[in-house]
Amino acid sequence: MGDQEFHLPKSLGNHTPKIGLVLGSGLGSFVDTLDDNEQVAYSDIKGLPQSGVEGHAGKLHLGKLGGIEIAIAQGRVHLYEGWSAKETASMIRLFHQIGITTVVLTNAAGIVNANFKPGRWMLISDHLNLTRQSPLTGEATFIDQTEVYSRALREMLKSEAAEIASAYLFEGVYAWVNGPEYETPAEVRMLRGYGADAVGMSTVPEAIQARALGMRVVGLSCLTNYGAGLTGQALSHDEVIEVGRQAAGELFTLLENAVPAMVEI
Repeated sequence: MGDQEFHLPKSLGNHTPKIGLVLGSGLGSFVDTLDDNEQVAYSDIKGLPQSGVEGHAGKLHLGKLGGIEIAIAQGRVHLYEGWSAKETASMIRLFHQIGITTVVLTNAAGIVNANFKPGRWMLISDHLNLTRQSPLTGEATFIDQTEVYSRALREMLKSEAAEIASAYLFEGVYAWVNGPEYETPAEVRMLRGYGADAVGMSTVPEAIQARALGMRVVGLSCLTNYGAGLTGQALSHDEVIEVGRQAAGELFTLLENAVPAMVEI
């Protein structure tokens, strides 16, 4: 394997996916839609960190969706688990190593914009890195971030969603925070003042890393709950997982239609 960062089992060497998907909390069942699915545990990939968070199974799947080869990361690691920003973006570097050029990032997020609704999906148009940590730390890598999330891919996803009766995509700004605790009502008001529409604890370092490697990026947030102070209800991780599972079907239908179109753009 030479100087490659990650060492994959030889059995996966026959796969040549160009699209890689990272699944967020509660979305792991998407792998059941793959044909010719071959999987490997993160623990069997030398150099890849593993998550211990519920809803993040820790498996890499390679198979076909709509006849198109795709890689799916079933779970990710986070800053709040003690990993560095560079380590949280490890899967993106693995994707790049195996030849992937387009990355689809998904996550579970809390609602900051009260006009948005739980159980729906938000297409990420831009992000706020409020952790001020970067997967590029230690490198003199100055990456333009004018358009981190591909406009062409976003427009295509909106067009595909319009063709699906049950699908509706909000579009907005995702704020990345450290966690693991949820935000206070004052912090939710602050985030809204900054222009955020949703908030979560992942995705941004992966997007930064992907752009640094010249990969196209599109991001989708499952809006699992209103942020603190918007309804007066307490927040729980169990709720995040359950709403993610309930909303997963809509995303699956959208991606089944959209993934074949991605290779044409």
